[in-house]
Amino acid sequence: MNASELLANTLSPDAHTREDATQKLESASRENFPAYVLMLASELVNESSQPHVRNAAGLALKNSLSAREIARQTDYANRWLALDDGTRNKVKQDALMALASPAGKVGTVAAQVVSAIASVELPQGQWMDVIGILLGFVSDQSNTSLRVATLQAIGFTCEALQNKPEILSMRSNEILTAVIHGARKEESSQEVQLAAIQALLNSLEFVRDNFEREGERNYIMQVVCEATQNASVPVQVGAFECLVKIMSLYYDKMNYYMERALFGLTVMGMKHSEAEIALQAIEFWSTVCELESELAWEASEANEYGEVPENESKFFAKIAMPEIVPVLLDLLTHQDEDADEDEWDVSKAAATCLGLLAQAVQDTIVAAVIPFIEANIRASDWHLREAAVMTFGSILDGPDPTVLTPLVNQALPILIDMMTDAHIQVKDTVAWTLGRICDLLISTIQPDVHLHALISALVAGLQDNPRIAANCCWALMNLADQLGYVDGDEPETFNNPSALSPYYEGVVQALLRLTETATSEGQHRTAAYEAITSFVTHSTIDTIPVVQNTAVTILLRMEQLLGMQNQIVGADDRNNWNDLMSNFCAVITSVIRKLNDGIQPLADRIMTLLLQLINAAGKTSTLLEDAFLVVGALSAALEQGFAPYISAFLPHLYPALKAHEDTQLCTVAVGIIGDISRALGDQTAQYSSAFMNVLLENLQSDVLNRNVKISILSCFGDIAMAIGPSFEPYLGATMGVLRQAGALQPNPLDIDLVEYVSLLRDGILEAYTGIVAGLKNTPKVELLLPHVPSMLELVQRCLADSERTESSIKLALGLVGDLADAFPNGQIKQYLLAEWIANELRMKSRVSPDTKKTVRWAREMVKRATA
Repeated sequence: MNASELLANTLSPDAHTREDATQKLESASRENFPAYVLMLASELVNESSQPHVRNAAGLALKNSLSAREIARQTDYANRWLALDDGTRNKVKQDALMALASPAGKVGTVAAQVVSAIASVELPQGQWMDVIGILLGFVSDQSNTSLRVATLQAIGFTCEALQNKPEILSMRSNEILTAVIHGARKEESSQEVQLAAIQALLNSLEFVRDNFEREGERNYIMQVVCEATQNASVPVQVGAFECLVKIMSLYYDKMNYYMERALFGLTVMGMKHSEAEIALQAIEFWSTVCELESELAWEASEANEYGEVPENESKFFAKIAMPEIVPVLLDLLTHQDEDADEDEWDVSKAAATCLGLLAQAVQDTIVAAVIPFIEANIRASDWHLREAAVMTFGSILDGPDPTVLTPLVNQALPILIDMMTDAHIQVKDTVAWTLGRICDLLISTIQPDVHLHALISALVAGLQDNPRIAANCCWALMNLADQLGYVDGDEPETFNNPSALSPYYEGVVQALLRLTETATSEGQHRTAAYEAITSFVTHSTIDTIPVVQNTAVTILLRMEQLLGMQNQIVGADDRNNWNDLMSNFCAVITSVIRKLNDGIQPLADRIMTLLLQLINAAGKTSTLLEDAFLVVGALSAALEQGFAPYISAFLPHLYPALKAHEDTQLCTVAVGIIGDISRALGDQTAQYSSAFMNVLLENLQSDVLNRNVKISILSCFGDIAMAIGPSFEPYLGATMGVLRQAGALQPNPLDIDLVEYVSLLRDGILEAYTGIVAGLKNTPKVELLLPHVPSMLELVQRCLADSERTESSIKLALGLVGDLADAFPNGQIKQYLLAEWIANELRMKSRVSPDTKKTVRWAREMVKRATA
């Protein structure tokens, strides 16, 4: 079979033919990659071949160069760069020639190939003349197809290199000149204009210098603004997309253009009959509102510390509010009754924008929308009723609660009544709005006035359409979160009934009923289990029987579901089974945390089911994680009472610890070692050798994600604290690893590495703290003396870091206090008298009361140890 036939077969409607052709191409790429890419390139440039075959060749070529996963992308790039120059140059030449093809979409596919090659070679300092070649093509007025495809190639390349702006910024002037030239209103071809506008969108990150120069900025803005009035809808959409991105990148330069053009253009754009244009114009104002909310937050932070904010708000949203609010309110009434719930349309975009506007302008939004709400909340047309409720729900986050309270008090009875509205979309929005009130403005709900009617309406709504049921679950969850007992509250809060106590049994039973009848379709079953979890978490002593009964119900369901696994047919059944098990695990975890050692009578049953679940889960890592989290909670609740289960559980834990390629599972498994160590205390000693060996082995792994290694370091601290002097055999190796990790210095320009090193140091400080605490007040404490200098060296490094976080400060100075406490008789006096320690303990910087308490304690310990 020749190349053309093979490529044609990859597009075959017959699945078998398609798979066979794809596999043959893949094996060709593996067996002889140079011949494979040359074959594809010559097919792409072959004008006598069918356009669909040429497109298939181009896409296969692009896919051999680019991949979404970073590791695979690196492999592909290295494979390409390893080719000889002759092969690479021939492929590049063919791809560039194919840009000029008049046939179908071949030019666009060739543009993707050119971009894929450029994205691999330019960062390596190769193919540096490609931009120059492309700019030459753009100016060829005689060939429209070539100009379009070339502009697309420039746009795709800019998009691919967005995270490496320095590569293209040297050519930004020429790129911008070519792109703007193609986007001008004088350009006769709309296809060229569209390709140019899209290329401009992708190059906006690279042209910061040009935006700094007023003359160039004016011209760019003029061309983009004129393009919003183009006869072609796609060009208009692209132009508004450019304005959205320009606003997010260059907000501080927009004052002049807002006054002269952008206000008017975007308000007109929002009213446009073409939804795509209206959506981008709405997005423009959503972006403005988000930016200005962020700037307001920065200003209040700066004000608190008596500083001047770096960037100041221009208050575009506040100024434009009288113009944009009426348009947004009108758009809210353009609901599409038949639209899918996930389908984005102008009414949903307008609601989102209104919510962001409320956050940006705060109290002033209220007076602007109240007349609309009052006029329409009881309207006979459901579109108006739903829009009125959506408006009310959208403005609840932003204005001061004292401004909203009288309005909510007035509206609550009406909204509760509207839960029986005849129209499904109205009920859905009402349930969402009630959920927002429960979440954001709980103080407006007066238990003796509103609660009975509110809970009755929400429980009744559980039997409605799945979307309404999901919103009712969310509202009930928010009620529990806001009105219930919270861990850390005063003990008498737990010992006295909460406002929700009289409703607990009824609500939880209704939610359990819903989870029985709900299918896996939609999210309402999971939402119901999340609400049950909240009610369990926030229960008070009088509702503990409800928690216990819930546990028994869930365990029974778990047993039944485990018995049904042989009946699973196909992926949908398996996903449904997995989802249910995850929900069960979440509820049981919250029950264990609530009952604490009161879970003991159910412990055997829970562990038996968990071990069955772990066996059934096989390699489904999300289920294993959920099961392990229940085990962690159970060990924390039972403490040394967890010992009987260890020997049955550990054989399941070790494979997860060795699953180096599964970051999340491995992290959870490491956490479980910490949980078990804390629970068993000195009884951990019999398992510590196995634990330490597997953890030290994991640190050597090249595959294991580096963030898991941070968890491992802090886990050393948990083990040391649990087993105290029995940690001696592992002390030397552990301290060596910690010292080595603590020496890592990041390149300040590598933001990811800087962040990682900060977290790494916190993990090391946690490990040191655990080790010191474990050996303190034991005869083995002297073993720490040789390691004191390296521990304090890390402390000094952490505290000297200009980007230090409060958690680092607390951990670092806490460790100083622990060391002073461990050696109170002057053994490390010479280290503790260092001037930098004295300076840090006199710290004047702004920190939380909790950190201040740690610093005060550390100061006392150092004073005692140096007396």
